[in-house]
Amino acid sequence: MLGTTLDPSTLMIVVAGALLAGFTTGFAGFGTGLVASGLWFHALPAPMVPPLVVLASVAGQTMSLLSVRRAFDWPRAAPYLVGGALGVPLGLAALAAASPIILRTSIGAFLVAYAAYQLLAARVAIIGSRGGPAADAMIGIGGGFLGGFAGLSGALPLIWLQLQGGDPGGQRAVYQPFNLIVLTLATAGMAISGQLSSGVLWIALTCLPATLLGAWAGARIYGAVSPQTFQRVVLGLLLVSGAILLAQAIA
Repeated sequence: MLGTTLDPSTLMIVVAGALLAGFTTGFAGFGTGLVASGLWFHALPAPMVPPLVVLASVAGQTMSLLSVRRAFDWPRAAPYLVGGALGVPLGLAALAAASPIILRTSIGAFLVAYAAYQLLAARVAIIGSRGGPAADAMIGIGGGFLGGFAGLSGALPLIWLQLQGGDPGGQRAVYQPFNLIVLTLATAGMAISGQLSSGVLWIALTCLPATLLGAWAGARIYGAVSPQTFQRVVLGLLLVSGAILLAQAIA
């Protein structure tokens, strides 16, 4: 079993990734895969990373759920959830059949361009509620696809909600329940397809305390920052995450 043969330095990298990923999820409501995969792809075989990401994501989302569950906007999230349920099987099928390099490069370049523009712009671009529920469902399909493919379900709905405008807390009330349910579906799909190997499960159990601790700390800090600070930190996370994906693809 691979998990039991990790040397101490590699295991430290894996646990550090779990801690950072949990903190990011607790604070921002997304980002487990975007943060952790940058470390895990260096320490683990590539096929182990997507299932490990979805397991850590579900754990972190469940912990942060305790602090923000009352704010969830289920009616607004419904079109995203319908789309996400359709997108997850497509992502799982792509994971089994396709090389992730092109997709990782495309996503990384898009995240870097979007986050850099929004951070540097004098005014944040706002499009309002164009497209309505149908557009929200299409974004949900894309998020579900990315969730099934690599555990990266959160970035696309988050960007769409930011473009629509509104309070960051209201945005989180939509994309966090979306992430939790989509990644739970992705976990079930990976279990059915046999991707949750004994090695993945062993590493996930080893990382679980660090993920939960990080998520608890992140959720506590989330409640203490202003909406403006939260928005800029989220954009910074998207920028760093995109850079990490690009670096992985180049490497």
